[in-house]
Amino acid sequence: MNDQIPQVAIVILYQDNKYLMQLRDNIPTIAAAGCWGLFGGHLEADETPEIALVREVKEEIGYELPYFAKFGIYPDERVIRHVFEAPLLVGLEQLVLNEGWDMGLLTREDIERGSCYSAIAGEFRPLGIPHQKIMLDFIVGDR
Repeated sequence: MNDQIPQVAIVILYQDNKYLMQLRDNIPTIAAAGCWGLFGGHLEADETPEIALVREVKEEIGYELPYFAKFGIYPDERVIRHVFEAPLLVGLEQLVLNEGWDMGLLTREDIERGSCYSAIAGEFRPLGIPHQKIMLDFIVGDR
């Protein structure tokens, strides 16, 4: 039955105690529309989470992951999230946002509060609930 549940590979990209997140498009038909979330996406047929992660991050922001490690797996009734962690070794100006409404380096305070300001949206936007939980687990975990 689990092979019928969609799987995604997402990444926690960190730099100087901040975390790169994507403000998802504000399209009501997509998951977590208009919310901050992690970069990544669905696994294609016969694709491992690791291969999907590298492909998705390259497609979404043009970033070649230097290295990454598995952080955990977060399943729910709708999707299985394979979560990885990796350093962000370039500045935001070197990234190209090809998917999403905005991107930004969020602080621990943003994540704990559950929202962050987007200059493009012109307002504070919430974090997606599963993404906030993953980020809080990462921030307070043994690192």
